[in-house]
Amino acid sequence: MSEQAGSELARTVAGSLARVRARIQRECELAGRRGQDVSLVAATKGFGAEVIAAAIAANLTDIGENYYQEADVKFTRVAWPTYPVRKHFIGRLQRNKARRIAALFDVVQTVDDLAVAAQLDRGAKEAGKPSLDVFVQANISQDDRGGVPTDSCVAFAAELSRFEALRPRGLMAVGPRQSGAVPDAFGRAARAYDAMRAVVPGIEHLSLGMSNDMGEAIRAGSTMLRIGTALFGERVKEKEPVR
Repeated sequence: MSEQAGSELARTVAGSLARVRARIQRECELAGRRGQDVSLVAATKGFGAEVIAAAIAANLTDIGENYYQEADVKFTRVAWPTYPVRKHFIGRLQRNKARRIAALFDVVQTVDDLAVAAQLDRGAKEAGKPSLDVFVQANISQDDRGGVPTDSCVAFAAELSRFEALRPRGLMAVGPRQSGAVPDAFGRAARAYDAMRAVVPGIEHLSLGMSNDMGEAIRAGSTMLRIGTALFGERVKEKEPVR
């Protein structure tokens, strides 16, 4: 991408970010919350490294990717700034890639299996990381989204705390596809999050909501939104996504 095209993309993303932040502020005011209490993870799945660069230029400091191999290629093409930009893994975890994911990412939001967690712990230690932040993924819908049942999240987070390198930091959930089911589903996630916070030290994030349901997520108490389309536009659909 030329320098001019890169600058234009950065301006476009900055404009989209301003609109997203304005909407977050409005939704927070309606919910009696503060806009600054809701952070953004830029979901860059399906976009090129230039989109990550544009997100960083717009002062976004959290980048989310769904597939290890796609992220591994793109991350090498990004001129990362000297200040910290946290890389979040927000896709479905595969046991055979867990060690490499632990080495590449700073946060893994989709932990729902203790055997996979053991591989993350091993990978973090092999990479020389003193700790790896992890979220419990809760299953809040009937869709095939993966996740721990909401009534098991507290016990699961406590088990994660036993690993040497893993640091449970929050709960993550993906909303149901049926829009009418979203408020109840997000309410279940919020209750599971509150229960985790009451028992497990260090829990501070409720990662809930994407471009199409951010309002409902904010009303449910989300502290972290995973936003792609509202920032970068529609993705080009791939026949077979690179995992």
